[in-house]
Amino acid sequence: MTQLVPTLTSLHGLALGDAFGETWFFKPADRVEQLIADRALSDGRWPWTDDTAMALTLTRMLVEQGEVDQDTLAAAFADAYDADPYRNYGPSMHGVLRAVQEGEHWSSVTARQFGGQGSWGNGAAMRVAPLGVWFAADLDRVAAQAMLSARVTHAHPEAVAGAVAVAVAAALAVRGVAADELLDAVAARTPDGEVAARLRRVARLRFSLAPTWVAGEVGCGRLISAQDTVPYALWCAARHLDDLPEALWATASAGGDIDTTCAIVGGIIAARTGLDAIPPSWLAAREPLPAWTGDPH
Repeated sequence: MTQLVPTLTSLHGLALGDAFGETWFFKPADRVEQLIADRALSDGRWPWTDDTAMALTLTRMLVEQGEVDQDTLAAAFADAYDADPYRNYGPSMHGVLRAVQEGEHWSSVTARQFGGQGSWGNGAAMRVAPLGVWFAADLDRVAAQAMLSARVTHAHPEAVAGAVAVAVAAALAVRGVAADELLDAVAARTPDGEVAARLRRVARLRFSLAPTWVAGEVGCGRLISAQDTVPYALWCAARHLDDLPEALWATASAGGDIDTTCAIVGGIIAARTGLDAIPPSWLAAREPLPAWTGDPH
């Protein structure tokens, strides 16, 4: 069974989180801290980044084909990059997508990254929440499809594990799992490694703790790795599983890779709550998505 409406809602939530988080970049750190503490939003339009660009490609494949085909997905990622490469893609992703666009097979390109270990970056996790919602009725399929989607660009097991964790979290969120059960349930289905270990660690932390404290324990994306991004983002999502605006404020408060942590959080929570509680000014500020994604309301 697929869930078209919540999947597209997850995509809109992901894009909102991405654009919300991106507004805090390129500002002095002390100014960002004060603006977030004051709930003072950045002025002007909120553009989205590669997080949303890649999520759009992945989600469109699900809508049109029903599942992940790795060769088709790799070509679609490369085509989207070629059409608009100015979405703040990471340095290694520029190389990967250019190589695929030039005709190299994705499996060879991704396998040779970082001296042959593959990328353990957070790029596979940042785009995958809508996939988790699409396959939410079957958690085994959620994990399997998340793995397939991740390996197209990220060969390292930690990057794959990060994608599985986010997809499973999105599936469980839309299925109505309780906030205090989410992290343990996700950790139980995440392949063993550092991402899973840090998920088990944050699952033991109280929601009364400050996000900055949790970021100090497990990271908040400053290293752009799956293991220092996903556990923090999922803790923030669980902490505010039924309140997307508050979740985004909390997630942003620790700094780090804010557009990616907020994109992950937005994609997970929006599928569960919808976007009705989002201030209209936020949705108006966010760069629009293509028409096929529907009305975010």
